[in-house]
Amino acid sequence: MAGTLILCAGPIGNLADAPPRLAEALASASVIYAEDTRRAHTLLQHLGVQGSVRSYFVGNESKRAAEIGSLLAGGATIALLTDAGTPAVADPGVTAVRAAIEAGATVTGIPGPSAVTLAISLSGESGDRFVFEGFLPRKGGARTKRLQAVAGEERTTVLFCAPRRLASDLGDLAELVGQRTCVVCREMTKLHEEVWRGTVSEAAEHWAERTVKGEVTVVIGGGEPPEPSLEAAIEATMGAIEGGERLSVAVKRIARETGVGRRALYEAVIDR
Repeated sequence: MAGTLILCAGPIGNLADAPPRLAEALASASVIYAEDTRRAHTLLQHLGVQGSVRSYFVGNESKRAAEIGSLLAGGATIALLTDAGTPAVADPGVTAVRAAIEAGATVTGIPGPSAVTLAISLSGESGDRFVFEGFLPRKGGARTKRLQAVAGEERTTVLFCAPRRLASDLGDLAELVGQRTCVVCREMTKLHEEVWRGTVSEAAEHWAERTVKGEVTVVIGGGEPPEPSLEAAIEATMGAIEGGERLSVAVKRIARETGVGRRALYEAVIDR
């Protein structure tokens, strides 16, 4: 019978936030794979757990995933522990899960504190609907595309920022969404926790003048929905009519799709 892969979320800062079940899961594992073995040993010592720890990070993830799959196929219980986060959520882990699925193993998890949800709670922005963008690409077209996606987002956006890139990330965001609200959460749950509030432009100016250390999560308020374009709706309706759709049917459908008022659209098309 295949074994079990336990995805273990690590505390995002304060080790006292580790749930009791995390200690039980780590103690039950044949092998513990950890994103940062040094920090893993610190956590294990705090929890009073001893175990065999091997590295599992971006640089050796593919190799380790094959190893994990082989151990799981043999019936082992494997714990996968990421540093200050949850496996496979902006952290290594996807390859291990896929290897476990292929091996027919059970995949379960120990949830833990989340920088994403805690930052939203602290921000004062709506958490009913939000988007998590993780880390922005460093450069090139991929970065431009993601920045534009954030600019067009109506939901609350959560980003992770490396300390050395915080100023450049905020500077590029300020060019697109400078007046949106911005909350920068640094070192959450730790001794020097800091929550800074302002606009994106103010954040870019403020953090450009500071030497930043520690884990950083940024929350940006959603943008206003764009005003519906009557002209675009008219063009779409005219095209639908030319394609054989009845005027009343086309107006009703396109008004619903675009948000333009049905009466205003109907009268505008008639006037054409």
